[in-house]
Amino acid sequence: MISQSYLTELFSLDGRVAVVTGGSSGIGRAIAGALARAGASVVIVARREPELTAAVEELTSDGCRAAWVSADLGTRDGVRAAAEQAAEVFGEPDILVNSAGINLRPPMGELGEEVWDATMAVNLEAPYLLGQRFGPGMAERGFGRIIHVTSQQAHRAFVQSGAYGVSKGALESLARSQAEAWSPHGVTCNTLVPGFVMTPLNTRLSSDPEKVAALAARTMVGRNGLAEDFAGAAVFLAGRASGYITGQAIFVDGGLSVH
Repeated sequence: MISQSYLTELFSLDGRVAVVTGGSSGIGRAIAGALARAGASVVIVARREPELTAAVEELTSDGCRAAWVSADLGTRDGVRAAAEQAAEVFGEPDILVNSAGINLRPPMGELGEEVWDATMAVNLEAPYLLGQRFGPGMAERGFGRIIHVTSQQAHRAFVQSGAYGVSKGALESLARSQAEAWSPHGVTCNTLVPGFVMTPLNTRLSSDPEKVAALAARTMVGRNGLAEDFAGAAVFLAGRASGYITGQAIFVDGGLSVH
């Protein structure tokens, strides 16, 4: 059918290789699953082996090509080792998704250097280092997609944004710098901006029913986000259909940011 071949041309990821950090849980896991089911060979990078194993087994049982790399993205050596191990599995990636993050948000007056350094290392420096490792190769081959998962705190301060908000705001700036450098060579660089999503990263808020309800009321669709809400946006940004979209922050938030 014409419609099927047309959609395949726009959205299929057949033959592509993706690396997804933080792909063993939450939004990252949903994105990894979406890319794999759209045809990409996916390498999931995260810390905990049991969760990595479960995520990959789910995908391979569905007939997808998937593998995992256990890594500490909080150190430069850990990031570099993870990048090399990931590239050895299915080859150099065409798609890089940075979803790994830590959410340490003490009150600003109590924010110490240890929390600051840890937050910047995982949330900002790891995506930078991975981009430096994979971006030039994507540009040389003439195709690449870099997708960062950021936060509402990149745009507005609330619920003690602290170092977390700073790291996510800087990550959106990194996407623009990467786009400036590599988009002339076929590499798009964008961010997905979640609203409030019930994931392990948001345990502090999700354990408070009143706050959860209040956040849902701030959206236009009347509910908080689910990890699977990011599947379509991720496949779109990873494929041919989004080739003229770069340096952008795409809000997947049920209208929270404009309500």
